[in-house]
Amino acid sequence: MGTPAGSAVPSSASSPGAASPGGAAAPPAKAPTLAPGPNGLTPVFERTKQHTDKTVALTFDADMTSDQGPRAASGERFDNPELIATLRTLQVPSTVFMTGRWAEEYPDQAKSIGTDPNFEVANHSYSHHAFKSPCYGLPALDPAAARADVDRAFAAFRTAGAVNTVPYFRFPGGCYDDATLRVLSTAKVTAVQWDVVSGDAFAKDPDAVAEQVLTGVKPGSVVVMHCTRSAAPVTEEAVRKIVPELRKRGYRFVKVSELIGK
Repeated sequence: MGTPAGSAVPSSASSPGAASPGGAAAPPAKAPTLAPGPNGLTPVFERTKQHTDKTVALTFDADMTSDQGPRAASGERFDNPELIATLRTLQVPSTVFMTGRWAEEYPDQAKSIGTDPNFEVANHSYSHHAFKSPCYGLPALDPAAARADVDRAFAAFRTAGAVNTVPYFRFPGGCYDDATLRVLSTAKVTAVQWDVVSGDAFAKDPDAVAEQVLTGVKPGSVVVMHCTRSAAPVTEEAVRKIVPELRKRGYRFVKVSELIGK
């Protein structure tokens, strides 16, 4: 469906929604994107076409749906500051796919992540509702609402003060088809999927998560993980096992933008 990973010619595009308010530090001027697919469809990236360079991108979905505010108010934690601290300590450049609702709930953390050169903030929708149905039981958006949801997320990042935003979008649940790629075409984003599933969602064994990642990673891989404590409680511990082992194997950690720019 859509453009095969890495088949489009990389181009440069300004980051949507990246302008910083109030004289904050200027964001990166450009981030690489893929050229549109057939019939102008939003391009899809899963893994770099350069399969010999031992680079790998760890990506983290900061999930929160638009209706989970009451759960957050009652004490459920959709953030994971310990994970972010560990990534900083280990000096692992990372891409955080953030929902707009998450940025609203944790604006200080969104700003901290989005002003740290170690990270780049990508769009994971505002609501974390499905862009294609069925999709793991997520409520579905109609095409107009889906397109507006992307803009609303970028606006939430701006409001929080996250300036290191990039024009990349990850579909909630990873669910998409050509119709959704057509809907997003005017957003001028590259859709980013993955080739390695960490299995950290609702996992209880960090060793199993680490082993799944270490078994799946190849040069140019994109790994999907989560930055939500309530839904992925062992991710931070798994990362502390994954990072040194991959470095021992000769891998270098990069952001998605570096993979797309190859």
